Amino acid sequence: MERLISPPRLMIVSDLDDTMVDRHNDPENLSLLRFNSLWEDAFRNDSLLVFSTGRTLPMYKKLRKERPMLTPDVIVTSVGTEIAYGKSMVTDDSWANIMNNKWDRGIVEEETSKFPELTIQRECDQRPNKVSFFIDKSKAQEVTKELYQRLEKRGLEIKIIFSGGKALDVLPKGGGKGQALAYLLNKLRAEGKLPVNTLVCGDSGNDTELFTVPNVFGVMVNNSQEELLEWYEENAKDNAKIIHASEKCAGGILEAIGHFKLCPNLSPRDVSGFLECKADNVNPGHEVVKFFLFYERWRRGEVENCEAYIASLKASCRPGGVFVHPSGAEKCLRDTIDELGKYHGDKKDKKFRAWTDQVLATDTNPGTWIVKLDKWEQTENERKCCRTTVKFTSKENGGLVWENMQQTWSEESEMKDDSNWII
Repeated sequence: MERLISPPRLMIVSDLDDTMVDRHNDPENLSLLRFNSLWEDAFRNDSLLVFSTGRTLPMYKKLRKERPMLTPDVIVTSVGTEIAYGKSMVTDDSWANIMNNKWDRGIVEEETSKFPELTIQRECDQRPNKVSFFIDKSKAQEVTKELYQRLEKRGLEIKIIFSGGKALDVLPKGGGKGQALAYLLNKLRAEGKLPVNTLVCGDSGNDTELFTVPNVFGVMVNNSQEELLEWYEENAKDNAKIIHASEKCAGGILEAIGHFKLCPNLSPRDVSGFLECKADNVNPGHEVVKFFLFYERWRRGEVENCEAYIASLKASCRPGGVFVHPSGAEKCLRDTIDELGKYHGDKKDKKFRAWTDQVLATDTNPGTWIVKLDKWEQTENERKCCRTTVKFTSKENGGLVWENMQQTWSEESEMKDDSNWII
């Protein structure tokens, strides 16, 4: 959040499983990739992305390896009991101290062990300030009531959240996704960076608190679970700032951006052509997003094998421009574009995707920009990531010139094989 010099234009706070990420009905991750392209194209430079998940931090990292997820500015894990910032995921110690107030995990474990209705979840789903169980839906209300009473008598202040029709989490009273969001908003307000607009996104019971935070827009994605829809009918049906989307998962988030006029909401992936995907003004971040989307479509054979496309790309490169391959080898930038021409359709009918993450543009001198990003490629068997730096200069008659591009392997790459890595 420190990179922002003014209040963010938009802050999106989204659950992950079955909200941002469709785990069941979108094997190609198309709705997620649509959101990714829009965020990096239009919002990354001046907005904040927050993931708020019931997953523990290790399980979040596991999901990140499985799906083409962006890097959030803030990650809230374990049903709002842990907060971390940035790519390095620096822990918020102040929030951790709040979570430890009138909380004793040992007492929680002792008391919950007296309920045969509760089945402990996996060890990887447990955290210092979250104890998680499975329970039959028909028994959840009765057990919750009695468990509250027992723990209060032991001097604890706790919160119990039932979600997904079967999961029961015991947290500190100050925990929960809504409380974590309120904390973040207060923190941003104190820094003079309160978001102009905030959109919360969810699908299940543990997201309910997000929709109760004042002055936020909310979207329940189309595939939301019964428990969240019941809450909506009972508590927020007349709230015009909360909608039940017609689209599932990330598609519903895009729908909400348009519905609430938090614009733009047209993803570059929803633009069919290459040359038609243009910004109205000079936007080096847009140029990078557009290029790597074309790169994916070119290799998948989804755009016409047209020499005019390659010629247009070469014309936008400085004649002496250099491309530095992740291996350290240097090539002429225009020659690299020529080489790309040979690979049209080589990934056709294969599970190949390319996407950009953390696209941040800096105006270093008048008419000169440096864009830094993570460029990802995923096939069926591997994921590769390169930290990429592109230098642009402006043309006298408008538009941008690609001066040079340099790539280095990211630590997040699962494999660092140079073969078949073009640009």
